[in-house]
Amino acid sequence: MTEETKKPGKIAITSMGNAASSNVDEQFGRCKYFAIVVPETKEVEFFENPACNLDGGAGPKAAEFLIKNGVKIVMTGKVGDKAEIALKKGGIEVKSGLKNTETVSEVISRI
Repeated sequence: MTEETKKPGKIAITSMGNAASSNVDEQFGRCKYFAIVVPETKEVEFFENPACNLDGGAGPKAAEFLIKNGVKIVMTGKVGDKAEIALKKGGIEVKSGLKNTETVSEVISRI
């Protein structure tokens, strides 16, 4: 097994803002930002969700964005059916149940 296949891959956390102190966004497809974390280093980078203002299809479009960015796990409050299908098809594991009372840094500390 190569070093690359052992790595768990990036983790995305849905966020209301673009800082570690921002609260988690419970929505997946329409969250404002994604905090993308490298688990080994806890390095985090924030990206505006390109799908947050779409009239329809936000979940699958957000999933497409994460797939292109090498994400392997998404942590959020809830994911719609179409988004969940798109995420799973892209090889991304969904971990739901986060609450907007938590901050991104609190979630990162548990990774």
